[in-house]
Amino acid sequence: MTVAISIGAVTVPLGEVWGIVLHHLTGRGATADPALDQIVWSFRTPRVVLAAMVGAGLAVAGSVLQTLVANPLADPTVLGFSYGASLGAVLVVTLGGAALGGLGVSGAAFAGALLAGALVFALGQRRGRMAPTRLVLAGVAVGYVLLAATSFLQLRATPTELRTVMFWMLGSVAGAQWSRLPVVTAVVVLSTGLLALFGRRLNALLAGDEAAASLGVGVDRLRTLLLAVSALLTGTVIAVAGGIGFVGLMIPHLVRLTTGADHRRLVPLTALLGAVYLVVVDLLSRVLNRPNELPLGILTALLGAPFFLWLLRRNRTLDTV
Repeated sequence: MTVAISIGAVTVPLGEVWGIVLHHLTGRGATADPALDQIVWSFRTPRVVLAAMVGAGLAVAGSVLQTLVANPLADPTVLGFSYGASLGAVLVVTLGGAALGGLGVSGAAFAGALLAGALVFALGQRRGRMAPTRLVLAGVAVGYVLLAATSFLQLRATPTELRTVMFWMLGSVAGAQWSRLPVVTAVVVLSTGLLALFGRRLNALLAGDEAAASLGVGVDRLRTLLLAVSALLTGTVIAVAGGIGFVGLMIPHLVRLTTGADHRRLVPLTALLGAVYLVVVDLLSRVLNRPNELPLGILTALLGAPFFLWLLRRNRTLDTV
């Protein structure tokens, strides 16, 4: 994170970065050059912190959803959360905030993700019980419907609106502000902590519903809680960073390959690796095509798709999914 704050159009020495950050956090130390102070504290630091929170949130949501539906291909996009957030944001961009009761882009994206999650939850039940296979099928179906609605709105958009929509749908943390960080940070940290506390129950869920129930786990209640937390995580981070794919699919698999599937370790390590990964991706988005900036979704797809193809070749168990 320190390196990411240091590197940019103007390179700031690492010592200066620490000095500026510590000065603002503790009030101690000499005041830096005003221009460097503004670059480090007002622009780059909130951006890097937001990238870390978004990466951690998406990665944790992906790891939990894969356990929830017993499917290694599950992530927030597969279950329709990302498409719901995109539709909400595009509605505001193309029709104006008045169309959704005065909600801004972030608020509409958050509401869209939660509504998509609620719809998938309702359709994914069978005889009052949540069925993993139905959840995946419901997520895919709902996602395509929401994507169709989003595409229709894009056809009606002006060129200026369309550029805004496309950049937002591909993801960016360029608009990071300190005022946005407290809510995102609180949701990501508290959700990750809660899910880590449920590590034993998540491990039991891996063994199947019957085995988990025999161990005293309320399977349906647990799945409902996991779906709600995942929707909250996804909606919160997408609302501030747009649609970023492959993080929730790729990072949990990387952690499982190195540390195993014990959720007591998997959840916090997934959050840590997801945070580091998106900070690095955001740094690449700023330096690969200077002075232009690449949307994060382009780079995560370029990095995530080859990994996924390698994973398919390495793990033959995915062939049965």
